[in-house]
Amino acid sequence: MVDEDDIAAVAAVMKGDILTTGPSVAAFEDALARTVGARHAVVCANGTAALHLAVLALGIGPGDAVLVPAQTFAATGNCARYVGAEVVLTDVDPDSGLMRVGDLEAAIAAHPGKRFRSVHPVHLNGQSADMPGLAAVARKHGLAIIEDCCHALGTIAADGAVIGDCRHGDLNVFSFHPAKTIAMGEGGAITTNDESLAARLRLLRSHGITRDSSIFVDEVEGFDSEGQPNPWYYEMQDLGFNYRACDIQCALGLSQLAKLPRFAETRRRLVRHYRDRLAPLAPKVKPITLSGGEAVWHLSVALIDYQACGTTRARVMNALRARGIGTQVNYIPVHKLPYYRTLLGEISLPGAEEYYRRCLSLPLSAAMTEADVDRVVEALREVLGL
Repeated sequence: MVDEDDIAAVAAVMKGDILTTGPSVAAFEDALARTVGARHAVVCANGTAALHLAVLALGIGPGDAVLVPAQTFAATGNCARYVGAEVVLTDVDPDSGLMRVGDLEAAIAAHPGKRFRSVHPVHLNGQSADMPGLAAVARKHGLAIIEDCCHALGTIAADGAVIGDCRHGDLNVFSFHPAKTIAMGEGGAITTNDESLAARLRLLRSHGITRDSSIFVDEVEGFDSEGQPNPWYYEMQDLGFNYRACDIQCALGLSQLAKLPRFAETRRRLVRHYRDRLAPLAPKVKPITLSGGEAVWHLSVALIDYQACGTTRARVMNALRARGIGTQVNYIPVHKLPYYRTLLGEISLPGAEEYYRRCLSLPLSAAMTEADVDRVVEALREVLGL
């Protein structure tokens, strides 16, 4: 939801002198860190870049393995493949799509020879996974934690943690794609409380290049005869990427971030209304199980027993589209994707498969009203013949 003040914020940057690596980038990072309660925020090009930077910063690579829930967007696992690491998929709760403590423990136990380096819990749909429980397992096995928070900006977990504050995880990753709670056009960020990880993230997002004279390696080339940094000098200290976000993106993000409380409350209110309106359609239709805390919902998901309704998901989606209502499936389980099926072979993860079999994402945005929700649920009821 982009308003006139968002457009004005972007226009102000475009009328200025600096379009990238300027003050709007630093301002957005500071605002995001304050919003979630983390010490550092590092903004980048998109959520996938943020995931990639996170595994790079931890030094994960060939011979290592990471644990990823099967019910997620492919990027959560892809970031490990980019660095040559193995992906081991965990099952999830069939009614929430979230990784459970038992799922993580089972996946570790099933692969005794793997050199596991990290676990990547996903806060699916805006709900928090059980981070205290998952973190306890991770600590037991010496695993780093990269939390995929791309759905959950603003969410407060059941233990009071703000998603992104890194109370439990080493690195928390966000996306600001237009479909997310706040938009930057494209954009992502990583939050951390570890200063050394933050410094490495900033280095890797910009080709591995630094102009910080305090860490120059070559003192002969880097400094003049009086010990002052040479004004032209920079060093490439690692193989990094062009993953920067520009000031245009960050100006939009900064304007949107100021509206997070309003967006969050609207999404919560709409999902409460969805749950109330869907209740009479049970047991053939039901909303996902709540995990506790105060979710800022990215998606409003209904679990539908299509067979019991005498129809198929494709028919339902097409019939809703004919009524001007768009829906989606989030997501095809990772182990069902051709790339991962070839990589991992045929594996069974029944919780993820059961969630996928029933899930349907209904329209949700901060621009909607309760009347819009009423229209969607009534159309769904008619299409299902309930």
